[in-house]
Amino acid sequence: MEQINWGILGCGDVTEVKSGPAFNKVAHSKIEAVMRRNAEKAADYAKRHQIEKWYSQADELINDSKINAIYIATPPAPHKAYAIQSLKAGKPVYIEKPVTITVADAEELLEAQKNTLQKITIAHYRRALPLFLQLKEWVSKEVIGEIRFIDLKLFQKLGSDKIAKTEENWRVNPEISGGGLFYDLAPHQLDILVFLFGEPLYFSGFSLNQEKNHVASDFTCGQALFPNNIPFQGVWNFNSHPENEMEQCEIIGSKGKISFAFFGNQASLMVEGKTIKMEFENPKHIQQNMIEKTVNYFLDKGENPCSLEEAIISLKMIEAFGKSLS
Repeated sequence: MEQINWGILGCGDVTEVKSGPAFNKVAHSKIEAVMRRNAEKAADYAKRHQIEKWYSQADELINDSKINAIYIATPPAPHKAYAIQSLKAGKPVYIEKPVTITVADAEELLEAQKNTLQKITIAHYRRALPLFLQLKEWVSKEVIGEIRFIDLKLFQKLGSDKIAKTEENWRVNPEISGGGLFYDLAPHQLDILVFLFGEPLYFSGFSLNQEKNHVASDFTCGQALFPNNIPFQGVWNFNSHPENEMEQCEIIGSKGKISFAFFGNQASLMVEGKTIKMEFENPKHIQQNMIEKTVNYFLDKGENPCSLEEAIISLKMIEAFGKSLS
């Protein structure tokens, strides 16, 4: 392939700014067609984004002979089926997170990838953002010494405006999302920890439904042990009082600490009493850096920026932490 001609399955909110326009801004990349089950909305999206073709059936898009790669941006439940169908059609896939709603589904997808010899990249796009590349450099160079502890806290009020709004509110329907708001936000965070520290040696946790505002759990606690004896603790609370809202991660070392927010663009580095604060500029279309790396990978010009095998690691952590006790 000399150019990636994309077909987008699921042209909803996430594709409006975060990802969709970037596919036409990356070199050797073009959106050929989009698909949404609601034909009127599919047509409207195509018109607004100057895309020539649209479909209301996934089969039609996947089998379009001009399309040679598929971006799966639907809610998580159909990811596995769409991805396997695309692989069998001879087309590599770029899949939104979480890659599937269960580890078993992801492992079935991995088997399909091996059988078809096609490529898969997972849209853990924060790996390609300046903040997290800087964190990786600090960690690898042991700027704060040996890592002693990682502490993550995410407290959000009910109905937080930080959660993307959709008509179906599928993010709190476990049959569609996998397990509530934790399954929507934690993939970004846990994948970055895997990116920085490697595959954990141990992990466990639990979830509770404290407020019972939805079927899904709204409180999650997890612990893990990363290589080099690095312990991790995370708490996710989606029923917080507004005054208690916060999102912070601290990486504590023998010489100092790094403080940052996964959903922000700032970091604070404290080393032996001196503090440096840094702000990083994200691209307008926040997935653009990752999409560029994916295009290069699909064109055999670079490495896979996030493999399915890597995504399965963080998905195993999510599944372990997400086990409901109420």
